[in-house]
Amino acid sequence: MFAVNLGMHNYNYTVTERFLRYVQIDTQSNPHSNTFPSTKKQKNLSKVLAEELQKMGVVEVDFDEHGYVYATLPANIKQKVSTICFCAHVDTAPDCSGTNVKPIVHKNYQGQDIVLPDDPTQIISPLRYPYLKNHIGHDIITASGNTLLGADDKSGVAIIMDLAQYLLTNPAIPHGTIKLLFTPDEEIGHGTAKLSMQKLNADVAYTLDGGELGIIEDETFNADSAVLDIHGVSTHPGYAKGKMMNALKIAGEILTILPKTLSPEQTEGREGFIHPVRMEGLPEKATIEFILRDFTTAGLQQHAQQLHNLVTNVMKKYPHTYFELSIQEQYRNMKEVLQKHPQIVALAEKACTQAGIEVRKQSIRGGTDGSKLSFMGLPCANIFTGMQAIHSKQEWIGVRDMQKAVDVLIELVQLWAFA
Repeated sequence: MFAVNLGMHNYNYTVTERFLRYVQIDTQSNPHSNTFPSTKKQKNLSKVLAEELQKMGVVEVDFDEHGYVYATLPANIKQKVSTICFCAHVDTAPDCSGTNVKPIVHKNYQGQDIVLPDDPTQIISPLRYPYLKNHIGHDIITASGNTLLGADDKSGVAIIMDLAQYLLTNPAIPHGTIKLLFTPDEEIGHGTAKLSMQKLNADVAYTLDGGELGIIEDETFNADSAVLDIHGVSTHPGYAKGKMMNALKIAGEILTILPKTLSPEQTEGREGFIHPVRMEGLPEKATIEFILRDFTTAGLQQHAQQLHNLVTNVMKKYPHTYFELSIQEQYRNMKEVLQKHPQIVALAEKACTQAGIEVRKQSIRGGTDGSKLSFMGLPCANIFTGMQAIHSKQEWIGVRDMQKAVDVLIELVQLWAFA
């Protein structure tokens, strides 16, 4: 346990203990599943959270058939104020195994390379992750080398649960009605697909799904997915000269000439990209799946047109072949909504300042449930948790950052109580 003095209250943080338990529950989502949630195992953590909230004394807890957990902390003030929702997702990314996660607490980190014991080739180094230097003298949590850690977003889950524990054990802290929401399938873009906005019934929201200490994010990518089906001409390979048009080779040619300047590997800041994420097929038909990202809708449309033009030019060289390219919306930039509700970000920034944290506003080169929530009528910003190197075996997080995020939420609920 870690003690904090907030106002008149001494408090033992529960965020680290919760996080260490939660990451050991496998909740990896599956983008190729036809069920919701995409994996049943996500519900294992959702059930744990619902039970823990009930044991804390939260009366309104709803764990539904879709794997969502809704909970309400009733207001303890008389004046009517905005209802806040704090949201985090229970699933981990499909990019890296989330089975048999073994979290390791590295006490009193001193700036050295961290060699993960189950795979010594996995080395977390300050040279690669300069933010490690900010944690010298503090505790760091990693996985053991064979899996991701799951800080994305079980750190957010643990922070919100610790907030609930704090408010229930310190009833003198003034706050309006607070909604807690834990979602499945965020990592595959379906986090709000079965969400009941009527049941949630909130006015403003914050996701706890961000990185370094003090970062508040009010902008995400615009995101589309693209599926390209290439229809080639298949014949017996022994008699294929002048006849076969191999769809797999055509697909390879398309991938080869994709502009490297539009790849994730060579973009940063506000630059978008076209990114192939999956390919399968036979000589007769091949399919490539892409994700398209940009901070403006115009830029996103331009990427789609560039992809279409590139494929068209390649396919012209292959008689009797054709292609189909379908584009599907995934999420949109929440900045479009949040700029109409400046108080949401302003109070988050003030909460950081009151918690003694320097504020940094950033754009997310990705998306959160907040992107969808904002366009569903619930304007939502994103608050740091400390997660680093997400979706990888080198994922890590600082204990201090998670504790500081709890501090920020405690300040934030009080600011909204008098907003």
